[in-house]
Amino acid sequence: MDTLKATQGNGMKAVYFLSDIIGTKVYVRGKKIGKLNDIVIREHDKLPEVTHFIIGRPFGHKSLLVPWDKVVEIDRRIIIDIDAIEKYEGEPAEVQVLLKDHILDKKVIDLEGQDIDVVYDVKLMFYNNRLYVTDVDFSKYGLLKRIGLKPIANFIYHLADVLKKETLSWAYVQPLPEHLGSFRGNVKLNVLKEKLPEMHPVDLADILEELSEEQQLAIFNELETEHASDTLEEIEPRVQRTLISALGKERVAELLNEMTPAQAADVLAVLPTAEADEIMQLMDRAEAQKIEGILDKQDTTIADLTTTHFIKFSTDSIVRDVVEKFPQIAVDKDFVTYIYVTDSEDKLVGVVNLQELLQASSSDKLRDIMATQVISLNQDDSLNKAAEAFVRYGFRALPVTDEEDMIIGVVPYRDIMNLEHKFV
Repeated sequence: MDTLKATQGNGMKAVYFLSDIIGTKVYVRGKKIGKLNDIVIREHDKLPEVTHFIIGRPFGHKSLLVPWDKVVEIDRRIIIDIDAIEKYEGEPAEVQVLLKDHILDKKVIDLEGQDIDVVYDVKLMFYNNRLYVTDVDFSKYGLLKRIGLKPIANFIYHLADVLKKETLSWAYVQPLPEHLGSFRGNVKLNVLKEKLPEMHPVDLADILEELSEEQQLAIFNELETEHASDTLEEIEPRVQRTLISALGKERVAELLNEMTPAQAADVLAVLPTAEADEIMQLMDRAEAQKIEGILDKQDTTIADLTTTHFIKFSTDSIVRDVVEKFPQIAVDKDFVTYIYVTDSEDKLVGVVNLQELLQASSSDKLRDIMATQVISLNQDDSLNKAAEAFVRYGFRALPVTDEEDMIIGVVPYRDIMNLEHKFV
């Protein structure tokens, strides 16, 4: 048997694609016993190694779990060399990885570019009497085969050889950490716990939207509060509802407290009114009142949309000190592009953008570099007036002041221009 395998001529080719061999008829001593349902692999150095073939049998017979060393031939048919078939009846262990069930049609991310694709096929290579997984295939060729257009795929494949090169080495593919219990028996590709903090919330939201509910929750629970809040904001309403139901109201309130009122209102708007009310009861009262005004579409003013999580320094603050303190101060802020400058009476007198701060002399005071012609909004201004100001001046955020020019908050551009609840 080993000699036959080693020849790679009589029974084994050098390269296989999973979609080509799944469903292939399996024979023992010339008698058909079933079809190949799946392939079990185990991590082995850089490339996973095939350990078992799962053979589906007709008429209600139990499946077979056949070790790789019993496989004699893979071609138009699969030949295995076993004695008593009943000895091999069984199912794979829950922790084992199955190529068809756990890899095909899953998301894959290129770690260098974090581009998201779908695994349409898996490439295997026969070498030294063993079968290894070498690549995942996200090519158009793989897609056509997956949707049952294999003859067309083969025709295109011969015309455009480049298609067969659209594969990603398994070196980029890693299973989720084992301690994420919700992922037991499932493999997602390169969505590693240690990589989650580095992923942009928009990219992470795209991934979560493609996973099962338990997988969404398992990943989401690994995120720090601020990252989780930013990600929740980007997720589509259907998945938002699912996550909110699974997370619990206290956790949701914590995440919403990290958002601006407009952002939190957009999230709560996808929930039933009673559920949204219960969550708002757990939030900061002042923030909850602003959100209620937006959701109820009352006479909403700019004050309802302000966030108090902004950066403020006095006119006498020295650039060197501001730069040194900035990383710590900015951690829990909703908007950090602008630094608002106040006088001894805490009135807004100037603004410095981050670029100007970093380019200034370290010994300068903020009064020396700030812009004194500050475009601001009054707390009683309408949303229409705010929108007009953003269009006219092109700022990414505008400060909001009271009648005495005290700064009471900041309104980001997107909270006005993307507001789904629109203007009064």
